This record gives sequence, C-alpha cells and structure tokens, in this order.
Amino acid sequence: MDKDIPTSSTWAVEARGIEKTFGEMRALRGIDLTVSRGECLVIFGPNGAGKTTLLKILSTLIKPSAGSVRLDDIDIRDKPAQIRRRISLVGNQTFLYDNLTVFENLKFYGKMYDVADLEKRIREVVSWVQLESRLHDRAGTLSRGLQQRASFARAVLHDPSILFLDEPDVGLDPHASAMVSEILESINSGSRTVVMTTHNLEQGLELGDSIIILDRGRVIYEASRQELSGADFRQIYNQYTETGR
Repeated sequence: MDKDIPTSSTWAVEARGIEKTFGEMRALRGIDLTVSRGECLVIFGPNGAGKTTLLKILSTLIKPSAGSVRLDDIDIRDKPAQIRRRISLVGNQTFLYDNLTVFENLKFYGKMYDVADLEKRIREVVSWVQLESRLHDRAGTLSRGLQQRASFARAVLHDPSILFLDEPDVGLDPHASAMVSEILESINSGSRTVVMTTHNLEQGLELGDSIIILDRGRVIYEASRQELSGADFRQIYNQYTETGR
C-alpha cells in the first residue's frame, strides 16, 4: 500500500455526477455512489443499463465525460498509476496469456506489481481458487471456468484494497458459477472493498452488503441488503426495470 496516498475518508469508492457519452449516446446520466471500506456493493441492471461502462470508469480503464471519482480518498485523475496498484478487475476478459502456464502468468503479474515472496503468494492465491493441480498447465488449455478461477488468482495476487467484478460468472456452467461465489467469499476477508455487477439476483443478494439497480444510465433504486428478502428484491427488480422508473 502506497504511503503517500491518504486514506482518511470512510469511503473506498466515491463517485459524483458521473456521465459518459459515446457520440450522441448517453451511457451514464449523472451517477452518484459511495462504497464504504470493506463493503461489497452489488450493481444490478438489464443489458445496456451502463453497468460495464460504470465499472470501466471506476477501475480507470476509461475516462468519464463529466464527474469525479475518488478511490481510497484520492482523485483518480491525480495519481492513476498508484491507484491502479491498489485495485483490480475481473471481467469476461481474463487478462491471461494463453501460451503461458498459470504459474508463469501469475509470476509475470507478480513481478509487475513487485509482490514480495512471490512464489509463496502464488501458492496462496492458487489454493484459494482450488487450482493447485493445474498450476503448470497452459492457460489456453483450461476450460472457461478454470480460466476464470485463474483470473481471480491474478486479480488478488497483489492484495488490492478494491476489487471490481464485472459479471464474473457470465458464460459459466452452474458448478463453475457456484465456485465463483465460494471464491468471492474466501478472498473477501472484510477488509477488501468489492464492487460487482451481475444479472444473478441470488448470488448478488448473498454476497452484497448494499445494492443498487442501474437502468438507462441512472441509479433507479438503492438499499441495504438487510432491508430485503430475496422474494422482495426480485419483485422490486422486475418492477423497476420493466417500468424504467
């Protein structure tokens, strides 16, 4: 953790007035959100709601057209390189090199982030995702589910304080999807902040401390997980996304 980055705020993620346009299309229309340190925020919404665009902005992959983002109490425009060392992203793209083994991929990323005692750390994260037996297999030979496990290992290798997850179980079979939930529970000790987008209502409600529904580039609903039952939320989700309120 970089000592020159202040961490006085209670917010791990703070976004204000986030807008994003692509030509004439307005993908995000004034998003405000805050995520406390150690909290898991789950973002629901239909296709085209702006979930992936929002996560790309929060994780510094693209710039907003308007608004500001602070991660760990620092504006992402001020020290983007230092911020990127404190965050990580898991999405549909694994960011693994197919011709390298799982071990070689992790070693490569570990050196990029100057991970101390790297081989010990690799064994630790591989154990979390239950991939020990495939450690020396080339990434390109693994199934989609196993590649996603390796992607989680890559993402937490440098012990990021904030983890962004963009529909991490898309394209996975039920067994692999269940494994994703187990991995998330094992890697989130309560000190790591997680922001996740998903279509999986059950998984999201199980993992989230707070939830929002995004539709047509706006936050149309937000609540604490403690306020809802699964049945209540499914009804609320259908109501809001069907009416577009």
